[in-house]
Amino acid sequence: MQCNVVLERKLLQFSTFSALLFALLGIGFGLWMGSLVILFDGAYSLVSLALTVLSLVAAAYIRSPSRQDAARVQKVEPLVIAFKGLVITVMCCISFSSAVLAILDGGRDIDAGLALFFGVINVIGCLATFLVMKKYGHQSGSNLVVAESKQWMMDTVISGAVMVGFILAILMQYVGLAAYSVYADPVMVVIASVYFVIVPLKMMFGALKELRETDDYKALTELR
Repeated sequence: MQCNVVLERKLLQFSTFSALLFALLGIGFGLWMGSLVILFDGAYSLVSLALTVLSLVAAAYIRSPSRQDAARVQKVEPLVIAFKGLVITVMCCISFSSAVLAILDGGRDIDAGLALFFGVINVIGCLATFLVMKKYGHQSGSNLVVAESKQWMMDTVISGAVMVGFILAILMQYVGLAAYSVYADPVMVVIASVYFVIVPLKMMFGALKELRETDDYKALTELR
């Protein structure tokens, strides 16, 4: 499928703006409330922003008419996707270790009601961005946009898990389990980190496989 360069650029720019907005929102709320899971959400959006900018640069490089080395250009896209997967995996590992330390330290006492308000706003925004990226991503014919939509799918589910977690924390306070609600915040980070590390690992290994197939094809043509 041929790539729609104009649509690809617009979608990546849209993703960049959304990632910046949610990164500022998440990090700001997370620092203000002292919530690890909201910080995790904001940090993920910040990483997404940096990776989206990388995708924009890669797309401009790939689509440039001056690029004559087809073999090198063919490797740029899977390299960028593999790098995205690696960065997100590292971020999940760091978040997991921070959350475990917080649990061992006695948990985090936060305003669950205010955190739930943030969660609802975040879920709506991330879901809207994901649906736009998914709907037009396949039309663009760009693997970079498809990878970007997977990032937003992860962000949406993480935000949804955060929201559900804070609902449970509020319920725990009403049923006499308030002493345990302080563990809700770091436990959510642990669950999210363990579960969602699967997606970036798949992205990374899929891209590395594509790189290997490209090299195999090049070697085969040279033998001929």
